[in-house]
Amino acid sequence: MNMTSAVSVAFDPLLPWWVLAVLGGIGFVLVLLGLRAQARGTWWRLGSLLVVLAALSNPSLIEEQRKPIADVALIVVDDSDSMAIGERHQQVQMAREALKRKLGQQEGLEIRETVLPPSHIQLGSERPGGTRLIEAMRQALVEVPPERLAAVVLLSDGQVHDVPAGVPPELGGAPVHAMIAGKKNERDRLIVLEQSPRFGVVGRQVTAKFRIEDPAGGTAPVTLSVGGDVVRRIDVPVGRSVELPITVGNPGANVVELEVGAGQNELTLDNNRALFTINGVRDRLRVLLVSGEPYQGERAWRNLLKSDPAVDLVHFTILRTPQKDDFTPVRELSLIVFPMRELFEQKLKEFDLIIFDRYESGNLITRDYFRNIAEYVKGGGALLVSVGPIFATQRSLYRTPLGAVLPAAPLGDVLETPFKPKVTDIGQRHPVTANLPQAGGPDKEPDWGRWFRLVTSRTERGNAVLSGAEDRPLVILDRVGEGRVAQLMSDHLWLWNRGIDGGGPQPELVRRVAHWLMKEPDLEEEALRATAVGGRIEVTRRTLANTFPQVAMTNPGTPPNGGETRTLDLKQSAPGLGVAVVDVDKPGLYRFDDGTLRTVAAVGSPDPLEFSDVRATDAKLKPLVDATNGVLMWLTDQTDPDIRAVRPGRAAGGSDWIGVRRNEGYTVAGINQLPLLPGILVALAFLMAIGSAWWREGR
Repeated sequence: MNMTSAVSVAFDPLLPWWVLAVLGGIGFVLVLLGLRAQARGTWWRLGSLLVVLAALSNPSLIEEQRKPIADVALIVVDDSDSMAIGERHQQVQMAREALKRKLGQQEGLEIRETVLPPSHIQLGSERPGGTRLIEAMRQALVEVPPERLAAVVLLSDGQVHDVPAGVPPELGGAPVHAMIAGKKNERDRLIVLEQSPRFGVVGRQVTAKFRIEDPAGGTAPVTLSVGGDVVRRIDVPVGRSVELPITVGNPGANVVELEVGAGQNELTLDNNRALFTINGVRDRLRVLLVSGEPYQGERAWRNLLKSDPAVDLVHFTILRTPQKDDFTPVRELSLIVFPMRELFEQKLKEFDLIIFDRYESGNLITRDYFRNIAEYVKGGGALLVSVGPIFATQRSLYRTPLGAVLPAAPLGDVLETPFKPKVTDIGQRHPVTANLPQAGGPDKEPDWGRWFRLVTSRTERGNAVLSGAEDRPLVILDRVGEGRVAQLMSDHLWLWNRGIDGGGPQPELVRRVAHWLMKEPDLEEEALRATAVGGRIEVTRRTLANTFPQVAMTNPGTPPNGGETRTLDLKQSAPGLGVAVVDVDKPGLYRFDDGTLRTVAAVGSPDPLEFSDVRATDAKLKPLVDATNGVLMWLTDQTDPDIRAVRPGRAAGGSDWIGVRRNEGYTVAGINQLPLLPGILVALAFLMAIGSAWWREGR
């Protein structure tokens, strides 16, 4: 740019302005008095006063060398996910190149660009969803002084979700123009999620609410999937809210997907799906604890179970059996009658877990009731047996119908020797005993207290996760039919609770065993999980085997635009635990399958604002454009508008042109200063004026 110059007059008074004003006032008063008295030389004295005042004000001639500052035109390009629909991206790129070419022809104009990336780049952020185009504009304007801004041009499909109610102050009065990609009056079918439950009780129903939007009307087919498995298919009326009951099947995350079939003239199928997650929580777990006799460990079992807020405990202790008849009259007995029929026949299935602690056969429970308990386990119930020395005798529970579901058979011996429970090889891989506190390792003993009694047994089924003296099985876990069984071959767990030899992790062990028995998903020994965090998915495979199967990962969508499958190789992070971490760049439902187990992971917002409406529109940006005196045009009507420089306050656009404000800013490159009243000239003028006054008076 060429340098320009400007001339101005500046004052640098030798005395403060107020002093000059006082002196000038006194001088003018004296002059007025002289004029009233018609004294000779008064006008010459006035001239002398003006010369003195002018000299004291010290005027200078200032010449500035000015360097013009280029104005800034900002182009904001919308590259969000909805811009991939149809030819929108291509339209924007053509308009972008044309704008840059014509803006570049304007003298004194600098072109800057900013691009709003696709939403998948922001998967891990806490920013609101949708197209945040105005936010991108404001961030780009942080480095642009408002007085330099000539214009802002927005290239978008109009689906902008952060348009402010007023004019952003960063614009500084500059016009905002919008060029809309896409077609007018587009049609699209989409599913709108109105209500999605976040929590639900396992086994009970929750209600989701949604509606289908489609200009064509009629009905639309909707598929309900939970955890990747199709549950229901229904036809719903378009435009009406529909309530859909969903049964919460499992504790933890239940990923629900609603999918509506494709309509006519669909813009995209990405908004035909809605995802949300229901966190299944168990109701209070009902546990029945039956103690065969009072002993030191009875209170330990009770306290451990009562400390779990999720457990509703019913506890019975057999204090008086029919064989212990001391001829006391019935009316004088304070002990209640053991409700065998109510517990083991009428309300047996209401319990989530049954525990027998040092119970011996023949106490009270008949063989028919033991048979009911065995059938209860096979049908999906849970049983925990903590044995005492009596288990090695003829009165062992193993010799009842309950023995059919017990994984370990007694050998008839009881080892009375100190030992430290130890995690077995398979226990290192089982989630119930993996990573127990202070468990030691293969070559290191656990830092736990000792036990002193172990009933020897032979493991016929299941997995021995803890071993005791002579590497005998101590804790055995097994699946029987639809149910589960745990067997503890010692009655010395209470020693840990008392802190003998430093104690041990008895609360954690009991909690894990109990929750495994009640089918807690996090404690499954064979499990495939996928957890999405931001733009990454962590795939974990828990297994009791020594190797991990490959996992097939299927991306969201359907071919040809989605649904690609890739194979993941898992790496061992701990015994029995394989992990793979995958970076993803697209929201949606990812499916995983290892040939035996399947799972899903939902990435991104459950109801993405970006695809709530993908039809091109000019309605959202129009208020901002109008408020800044800009212009709005469709790229289907005008792809190459003219560029005109306009002065502030003038119309900044028309049907075929876009205006950029001419700010005429500059910086001062140099200054030349020339005094207008040099000292010698002022002295001569003053002396001439005074001399003239005296000469005039002398005549």
